[in-house]
Amino acid sequence: MKKILFSFLLLEIYISAGAQVNRTDLLQDLEKNQSGSRNVTVTVKIATRLFADNQDLTSVITIIPSGSTVNVTGYDSTFLQVDYEGNKGYIYSSHATKNKPPVSSLPADPQVQQMHREMAARQEKQSTRLSNLIRKYGVDIAGKIYNGKIWKGMTSEMVQDSWGSPRKISRVISGNTVKEEWTYRNTCLYMQNNVLSEWGLLKQ
Repeated sequence: MKKILFSFLLLEIYISAGAQVNRTDLLQDLEKNQSGSRNVTVTVKIATRLFADNQDLTSVITIIPSGSTVNVTGYDSTFLQVDYEGNKGYIYSSHATKNKPPVSSLPADPQVQQMHREMAARQEKQSTRLSNLIRKYGVDIAGKIYNGKIWKGMTSEMVQDSWGSPRKISRVISGNTVKEEWTYRNTCLYMQNNVLSEWGLLKQ
């Protein structure tokens, strides 16, 4: 049984590493595009959510079907900023694969090369983060946290590993019950005794 679990873990890491390589190649193309005029497009590998705000995973605009081609207008180490049928938003970069770019004879720009080195370092950091999450939580939960998902029953530590530290925490203690309201950019998470019980959009 241990051998099977170990083999599964190695397979997950191998698949994740492959996704990281593809994402690194994609981001390299985007960096090169900073000094050129060509458009960069990607094809969605699996049906994926288009978020209006990459800091608020409840801000889903629509679902982009698998096989769709979208224009990329920006990026960071986790998300691509895209334009899909007039809807502008964010998708996970791991859910897309780059389309073959046109051949360019322009020489490499030193600034682009520096951006590439910085991006490679960020990608290495992301890979290390995934490995650490797998060691901490196991493959299934680590995958969810790595992709920024939340669910009822998460511990406060899991939430912070997934979404980072909140901007503000409001706490009310009643007997043995500790209720907290964690405020993120556009979302409030409600914790009870360090367990996520509910969430909702931040009231303006």
